[in-house]
Amino acid sequence: MTSAFLRQRSPMPGFGLTMGLTITMLSLIVLLPIGALLCKGASFGAGNIWEVVNRPRTWAALFLSFRLAAFAALFNLVFGVMLAWVLVRYRFPGRRILDAAVDLPFALPTAVAGIALTTLYAPNGVFGQVFAGLGWRIAYTQWGIFLALIFVGLPFVVRTVQPVLETMDHEVEEASATLGAGRWLTIRRIILPMLLPAALTGFALSLARAVGEYGSVIFIAGNIPLKTEIAPLLIVIQLEEFNYDAAAAIGIAMLAISFTLLLAINLLQIWSRRRIGDV
Repeated sequence: MTSAFLRQRSPMPGFGLTMGLTITMLSLIVLLPIGALLCKGASFGAGNIWEVVNRPRTWAALFLSFRLAAFAALFNLVFGVMLAWVLVRYRFPGRRILDAAVDLPFALPTAVAGIALTTLYAPNGVFGQVFAGLGWRIAYTQWGIFLALIFVGLPFVVRTVQPVLETMDHEVEEASATLGAGRWLTIRRIILPMLLPAALTGFALSLARAVGEYGSVIFIAGNIPLKTEIAPLLIVIQLEEFNYDAAAAIGIAMLAISFTLLLAINLLQIWSRRRIGDV
């Protein structure tokens, strides 16, 4: 009797089956690998983990990875919202080609992207020669890493904001204009608050992708310790030296920092949604 009642009150058909499959796949793909990493760190010991992390080379790699990932995500947040606005609100020749090109980093292998960027921005490359003439070097510097992280993270912001813009009612903007609000006031008080939750989601996705990016960065970074060496590369180096405990320690450090950043972004998203609801 009770089971029949629960089946009748189920919010959707097959809820138990779909929930079981979801939890199983989530465990196999996400939870078990993270659990294995934490178990490896637990067997290594907290003191040994701190000893590995508290090294100048490790701190330099972690600071470089998260700092440039944050800068690239912020750049993508601004430019991605602008690009999504142009693709949704304007009609111009080549718009469909530009819209399709946004997805190129999704389809292009990261190693191919890294080789292409290095070829273009190396000192003897097409764009690299131009910047070299201005005394500005891109490839094999932190600027090259920054460029690669922008390339791989931009589509996350555009594709997250674009559906919100497509469903945004134009009458709200027209009502704001009829009440005497200028263009910038309408953008600041009407449009941006509506886009903020989606924009923060795109920012979080772009940041997460940039922090763990490897393939497109190692070719253009130069990989100089304490200067252009990213944390994922340092993990790979430890694995190649069969130092699995040190690799796990660096991975746990990246996991802890990433979780803290994403938690802060999610709390900011909740605050922005509540603010929009109050308005």
